[in-house]
Parts: sequence; C-alpha cells; structure tokens
Amino acid sequence: MAEPVTLAIPFHRGAAYLREAVESVRMQSSEDWRLVVVDDRGGEEDVSTWLTGLADPRIRYERNPANLGMVPCWNRCLELAETDRVTLLHGDDRLEPGYVALMQELCALHPQAVAFFCEARIIDETGSDAFSLADRMKPWLRPAGGENYALEGEPALAALARGNFIMCPTLCWSRARLGKRRFDPRWRQVQDLDLTTRLLLEGERLVGSRVAAYVYRRHPDATTVHQSGSLLRFDEEIALLDEVAVRAHAKGWGRAAKLARRRDTVRLHLLQRAALDLAHGRLGRARRELAMAWTGRGNQGGRA
Repeated sequence: MAEPVTLAIPFHRGAAYLREAVESVRMQSSEDWRLVVVDDRGGEEDVSTWLTGLADPRIRYERNPANLGMVPCWNRCLELAETDRVTLLHGDDRLEPGYVALMQELCALHPQAVAFFCEARIIDETGSDAFSLADRMKPWLRPAGGENYALEGEPALAALARGNFIMCPTLCWSRARLGKRRFDPRWRQVQDLDLTTRLLLEGERLVGSRVAAYVYRRHPDATTVHQSGSLLRFDEEIALLDEVAVRAHAKGWGRAAKLARRRDTVRLHLLQRAALDLAHGRLGRARRELAMAWTGRGNQGGRA
C-alpha cells in the first residue's frame, strides 16, 4: 500500500496563486494525500473560509500565532504534517497530476532515503512557460544515469557544490529520517542547499527523478527575485559554499571541497546578471555583481 504524502503550504501572500496550488493538489491521480495550509499572517485576505468551504477532510488550515518568517514557517510545516512523507509546496506553485504518485513510487523503491525530488516545469505569473539561464543549466549539472538516480557520498556533494540542480519545493521529505534536523534560520535564501549538503555529509541518501512532476512559478514578486536583486542570494550562496568546503575538507572529501571553493556556477550567474544590468544601464548593480564574480566573495552582511 502506498504511503500517504502531506502537502504543506507555507502561505504568506498571493491568495489567487494559492487557489491554483490547492486545486493542483485536489487533481492528483493518487488520492492518498493530506494538505495543510500554514498561514504565516502576511496580511492577505482570509483564506480559511474558502478552504473550509471545500469540505474535504484531507484539507486543514493552520494559522501561526505570529508572523514567523519564511524559514521558521517551513520548519513548522514539517512539524504539522500528519504523515512521514511531506512536501513543502510553495503557495505560488502547483503540482502536475502525477506528483504524489511519483513520490509514492520513489518511496517504495528507496525506503531508506531521507528525501525525494523531481524536475520542474517553469512558468511565469500568467502560467505561460518561462525561460531562465539558471533553469536551462540544471540538466547539465545533474548526474548522468537512468530516470531515477541516487545522491550519496562525496560524488553527490561534489555535484551540488558545482551547482544546485535540486528544485527545492519538489523535495518530499521523510520526517523519520530527518529526525530533529531542520532548515537553519540563519539563512534566507540557501536554507535548502544547506540542509541537503548537511544530510549528505552525515551519510544520508537523496533520490531524484527526471520526471517533471512539479510546476515552479517565477514572477516579479517572488522572494528569490527580490533577494537576487539585492544580491543577498549570492552573498548567501558564497558564504554557504565556504562552509561546505570546510566541512568537506574535514571529512577528507577533497574534490567536493575544491568545487565548493571555486563556486563556478555562482560566478557564471553573477556575470550573466551583470551583462543584463549593463545592457539596461544599471551600472551600480553591475559593478557590484562583477566585483563579487571576480573576487568570489560576498558582502557577508546580508544574512539574518
């Protein structure tokens, strides 16, 4: 019998997108799911009445006692899940109809894995297919192999140090395997990469699928967009990779440590953004991006 999967949505704002996310859960080909919407009190309209009106016993609504912020809210979503397997579905994304069934299949094939993930189709604010250089690079960063593949040990850490190809909200976690390990609230952008690299360093296995069963939305109001524009994203990526290099070196994983120190993908992304900013006359930001790409160092001041 397939294990049930909880879809936990950390909701802050964007009620219209939330409705799409919830409807995508209700359209799953596997009916063995639970949904919890965790409202982080972002000041949006009350969505509890609409959720209650769906009259589906698998759906529940939780409201945080105060605004916790993104990472603590993610951790609370893990705590509130009623099943071992839980996915943090972003409120502005949606699932393809086969997502839950795919995660259940991977769970059955690899019961000892700490998490499972898949590929994603990228859309914009209107729901149309979208393009970004970072997304187009991900297939080149993923390990070669069959439709499903396991990540463990130094080869897996080296692959993620070269470039993070895991689309964070596609991850379906095993709470039993996670234990007390959670997203670190020090971070505001790279909390997912921090957790997956820590897990690999501690001997855990992650399993990926090349099936695109998730729909990831890139839009102007997304947190990632704001944190890329402020360069906080790159500041955190550089700082985290420095930490990964130290941890990998201490474990004797020299190749992973070397790739983490090089930060090639971060530099390439900064150079691409600098070229776009120069083309649009944003000279100040382009200079900062070029400086970060050249030195390989962040401001070290953008973290919480």
